[in-house]
Amino acid sequence: MSSLKVGIVGLPNAGKTTLFNALSRGGALVASYPFATIEPNTGVVSVPDPRLAQFSRLADSARIVPATVRFIDIAGLVEGASKGEGLGNRFLASIREVDAVAHVVRGFEAEDVSHVVGATNPARDAELIETELRLSDLEILARELKKARSAAKDGVRESVERVEALEKIEERISSEVISDRASVARELALHAPDTGLLILKPTVIVLNIDEPGDVSARFEREMNEWAQPRGIPVLSVNARIEAELADLDPEEATLFAREMGIEEESLGRIVSASYELLGLITFFTVGPKESRAWPIRAGSTARQAAGRIHTDFERGFIKAEVVPGKSFISCGSVPAAREAGAFRLEGREYIVQDGDVINFKFAT
Repeated sequence: MSSLKVGIVGLPNAGKTTLFNALSRGGALVASYPFATIEPNTGVVSVPDPRLAQFSRLADSARIVPATVRFIDIAGLVEGASKGEGLGNRFLASIREVDAVAHVVRGFEAEDVSHVVGATNPARDAELIETELRLSDLEILARELKKARSAAKDGVRESVERVEALEKIEERISSEVISDRASVARELALHAPDTGLLILKPTVIVLNIDEPGDVSARFEREMNEWAQPRGIPVLSVNARIEAELADLDPEEATLFAREMGIEEESLGRIVSASYELLGLITFFTVGPKESRAWPIRAGSTARQAAGRIHTDFERGFIKAEVVPGKSFISCGSVPAAREAGAFRLEGREYIVQDGDVINFKFAT
């Protein structure tokens, strides 16, 4: 599994590239006019996890290797993108390549930053993006259904059932509010596994707000009212301030954040939310050379986790020495954990738990 790829999408001038620069500490062009981003910018960001630093200290590791998320700043979408308007075709193609979506919605008012639709209205803007994704998806489903109906003319039960399933999926995608996206995605995976629908990609809305106040509070309320029935999480962030913080050294950034009343690290929340959208957990390997965080799907077995490190580990898997992260910290070191009997031997079918520290034994 390579780095999780998260596409930063939204209308032009919503603050996508500003957010991208804050996340990646990059220098992508930020402009007050549409389509400043044409070719997607890419940045790799570490997933914040305080456990890794703790494990590294206990193991006296020479280096730390965190899990990462790859953020991709995708060109702004406009109404009619599903028909190729603006940079629509390129926008939609870029979204198809990502694992999850960070949908940046404008939640600020600024005369010097044009709005492509009109006055700031987060719910309307989010709906506009979702409508374009829906229209593109319905075109794809229509093609799939045409092929499925043709195949079902022979009356074979499986073919007929596939048509019925795709028709139900089409009906649910057509509805204005899709409250159970995960179940629709599961149905799609069963009946059309190669059909990646955009609207079903795991999504978090990043509401780009100004400084705290009545206007920001109203936009946050409106955004949550729109997102909640759809099961989409909302994170509020001031991308401009976060980009300024990203340019400072850590000490200065902490002082500035305190002055601005920023208590929680917004960017860390976005990275963590992106990591969690796909149901990923983390296991760790520790030693004198390095302590490393490894992302895997929740429910993965010890053998699959071994394969995350190297295919040879998976092929030659013998057993896994496992200690829960909390137990490892309580013991204070690898030798102390062994002495206390905190490590246990697990077989290939063991389901890895978030925070497990694992040492794999394998045959060469």
